[in-house]
Order: sequence, then structure tokens, then C-alpha cells
Amino acid sequence: MDAIILAAGKGTRLLPHTETIPKPLLPVRGRPILDWIIGALPSIDRLIVVVNYLAGQIEEYLATQTHIRDWTTVRQVEPRGTGDALMSCREAVTSDRVLVLNGDDLIGRADLARLAAVPMGILAHPVDNPESYGILFRHPDGSLARLVEKPRGLASPQMANIGAYLFPRHVFDLTLPLSPRNEYEITDAVAQLAAIGRFEVIEAGYWLPIGTVEQWQSAQTADVSAVTDPGTR
Repeated sequence: MDAIILAAGKGTRLLPHTETIPKPLLPVRGRPILDWIIGALPSIDRLIVVVNYLAGQIEEYLATQTHIRDWTTVRQVEPRGTGDALMSCREAVTSDRVLVLNGDDLIGRADLARLAAVPMGILAHPVDNPESYGILFRHPDGSLARLVEKPRGLASPQMANIGAYLFPRHVFDLTLPLSPRNEYEITDAVAQLAAIGRFEVIEAGYWLPIGTVEQWQSAQTADVSAVTDPGTR
């Protein structure tokens, strides 16, 4: 299994802190966000990091980290969404399965291990403001039925997509449509795969989003033991 971390974005909601430092390298309790993420990964064969904004800094970090020896970067020349970032890794992936993560939020190590154990799936976490997230709807057997972006009028809580996926290699054979935002969305890959096979929805026991300045500041005093402890749920 390979792992892809999407780390090409500018992190505009974290300005001015991301003017000179890429979001994945912002420190949380003295460690770069990206270092926490890589350290929480299950056993993988190869790490691929998609970069664009301040890419050189991320590559410098990867050259010094000691978690994974076999790593490479893929430069997303013109950022066109998460789906484009995924598809840009087609030639770099060497395994039959690939774990794909956003390069910002922290997710529990045990949760990533559970995701890595299924043929294909997505991690979810309950949220009280579903209008701000992609919301997952499940079949009676618990597998994914559909994913709706930022729906309004739903009662809380709802299960949200937290940006962690397990794809089979044939995800790269899909053709993604251009979204209304004029981007290619990774969630369209999820929808296409869920339409032809069982796509597992796994509820994460730990999720620490770091999308805003306030969340980043709060993360400095948050309990992050689940990111390092494989037995924490």
C-alpha cells in the first residue's frame, strides 16, 4: 500500500501565518502538521506528497524526516482541485492500494489503521454544522450510499467526510468531471467507486481539524495522544 498526502494548497484561511510557511509545516505542539500525519500512518511501501505552494520547504522537510525512507513528491503544476491532485499521482503510485489524506488535519493512528484494512473506504466523524462539510449518507448495511456537499436543513449531528480515503489502484482509470467550481473533486472519485462496489464508511474516533487560525491555536493545547498511540480510539 502506498500513501498520498495532498499538500499543495495555500492555506488561505490561515493567513498571515501561511505567507512564508506552507500550511502542512505549521507547528502543532512543536512538530510540523505534516510530521504528525506521516508519523500516524500505518505501514506503507511508499509515500507520495503532492506539492505546489512553497514546495521547496516541504521537500526540505521530507529530506530530513525519519519516518519513511521511500518518498517522492509530485508537483501539481496548476492546482485544479483535490481530484486533480490525486490523478497527478498516477505514475508515482506503485501499489495496488493507496491511502489518501489531506495534508492538514490530524487523524488518530488507530483510525487510519482501520481504514487501511478495507478494500476501499472513507473516514467520517460526526459534526454539528453539516452545512459546512461534505456529509455521508449510508446504506442500511453501513456502506456509502452518497456524499452531499454542504447540505442545508439537516438535523445534527451528521457524519462528515474528514478527508481520508482508501482507494484501489483502478481509481486512476476513472474520468472525473469538472465541478461547478471549475475544479476536479476527489469526492467524485468516491462517488464513482461507491456506485460499482462496497465503499466502507468508518467512523473515526479522533479528528483534529486545523483549517483556521483559531483551530490551529487551539491545537497547541489539544490532546494529540490518539495520533501517536495505536491503541487509542
